Amino acid sequence: PMKKAYIIVQAHNGRSMLRDLRKAGLLHIDTQQIRNDRIEGLEKSFDQISQIRSSIEDLQDKKTKVQQLSLSDEAFAEVLERYQGLLDSRKKLEEEMAHDKIQIDSLKAWGDFDPDQVRSLEAQGIKLFFYTLSKKDLERLDSSIEYLRLAPVGGLEAIATVGSELPPEVSATRFFLPEHGLGFLQNRLASNEKFHAQVLQDLKRGGAYLDALSLQLKKIEMAMRFERVGQLLETSDELTWICGYLPEPEVAKFESLAKTHQWAYLLDDVSQEDTPPTLIKYAKGVGIIKPVFDILGTVPGYRENDISTWFLLFFTLFFAMIIGDAGYGLIFLAIAVGLHAKQKKATTLVMLIYVLSIATVVWGSLTGTWFGSKEILIALPFLQKLVIPSISNYPELFGLSAVQAQNQVMKFCFIIGTVQLSLACIMNIIHKIPEKNLSFVADIGWLIDILALYFIVLQLVVGEPANVMMVFSIVGVGFLLVVGFGSQGPGVPFLKGLLSGLGGFFTTFLNTISAFSNIMSYIRLFAVGMASVAIAQSFNSMASGMLGGWALPAGLLILVIGHSLNLVMGLLSVVVHGVRLNLLEFSGQLGMEWTGIAYEPFAQTVEEN
Repeated sequence: PMKKAYIIVQAHNGRSMLRDLRKAGLLHIDTQQIRNDRIEGLEKSFDQISQIRSSIEDLQDKKTKVQQLSLSDEAFAEVLERYQGLLDSRKKLEEEMAHDKIQIDSLKAWGDFDPDQVRSLEAQGIKLFFYTLSKKDLERLDSSIEYLRLAPVGGLEAIATVGSELPPEVSATRFFLPEHGLGFLQNRLASNEKFHAQVLQDLKRGGAYLDALSLQLKKIEMAMRFERVGQLLETSDELTWICGYLPEPEVAKFESLAKTHQWAYLLDDVSQEDTPPTLIKYAKGVGIIKPVFDILGTVPGYRENDISTWFLLFFTLFFAMIIGDAGYGLIFLAIAVGLHAKQKKATTLVMLIYVLSIATVVWGSLTGTWFGSKEILIALPFLQKLVIPSISNYPELFGLSAVQAQNQVMKFCFIIGTVQLSLACIMNIIHKIPEKNLSFVADIGWLIDILALYFIVLQLVVGEPANVMMVFSIVGVGFLLVVGFGSQGPGVPFLKGLLSGLGGFFTTFLNTISAFSNIMSYIRLFAVGMASVAIAQSFNSMASGMLGGWALPAGLLILVIGHSLNLVMGLLSVVVHGVRLNLLEFSGQLGMEWTGIAYEPFAQTVEEN
């Protein structure tokens, strides 16, 4: 939870108050839309330094660690000017080299000559026009046209007419004299290439200043944030004040800070009109899902549910089912162990990989899938004891048909979907009842509809019989609850909410159909998992005839490439399908829009001079 905090000081103390506030790093102040000339100037400096740093970093030998040099602001300005000059020289040289290469390519067929000598003829009254054309077109030229025949150019005839251009009806390509000849251009290109190599070498030496450049970028970022916050200061004749948001656990620290600096302050509760930032405190063990949220760039709104625990649980299950192979799970487990050893600590990302890999091994063991190979399962009988026959990818080994096993997996997918969507309804109900929000009854209606529609899905896809009339009657009850209570809310008169719900009758009807399709969409877990197994089996089959004799290296190469490709496709499928089920189906049922602003306190990131 957040508090809205106001700080009031004398007008002449506004900037010093901001500096003290920045050192404390407590208050979130939204500055996204603030711009002025000073900020634009800082942004240009930031872009300039970023470009220089990126260019220098690209030239570094990754295996060689360069000793870093610290710089004063004056020395940094000199270094910046020097390396900006080098970048400008590189750009100019590369443009000139590219232009010369094009010119050289076009002139090679004509040979080396001095264009100035040709131009000097014009001063003597002899004007030449150069063309290339086919032999047939040359033979068809009118006899009245005076021309000089030149050496052929790339399979075409070359001529120079004297005094006048060829008529437009003649099919010929005009050759315009270049500014410089072939030899001159080749010499200039060689000289520029040598100079370019020297410039790159000088830029590479800038590796010693990478840390200094990074530090300066942080300083500029901090200065930009300070300027943006400064623009939000509101001032009267003698006073200035600013407003921000503060996490409730930090209130005592904030009050102590205000008293120390003798600021007047006010702490207020967040109102419905406010848009406070979101600060998520993860439950123990749940924080490992944070890297996924960071990659996706998603932040729940301040008033939306924190679904991190459920997201982690379902995402882990979805990951395991989509990758679907215990062998691949062992590969991920090996990667986690390697990262753990390299970093010498278990970061949140490493822990997440551990969890996902173990879940994949467990699911792959239950379905009997080890690198998509039936032979591995047959050769190692103890692996068969881990398998649940009814969901096995090789049910024939356990006396079941493929259809029976596939139907069972599809049913399991629909159960997962029904449970997750029902959970969203229950979370909404629990969230709304304490607020005395009557729309919780509509969520009960959605819960009824989802549970009833599950049986329709089973009948359509798996073929399990259901009492259709009874199911649709139950769906109708849920539908009426949604229509009647969907627009209710705190402070909304019941009759007004009812009329509003009736006005959205058709939209609610479409949403009910959407609830059916949401359950159906969980079949993607089965489909993508089966596709992954089929691809693995295909590559195994391709390599099976080459795993002996002289063809062994080729067979092993096919296995490595094939399974690597399958792994990459599986990871993409996790992003497309596994994340989608959480962010669209589940979050949509919760009413989440993921439009939150992450809590980023106004804080000092580097030491000031």
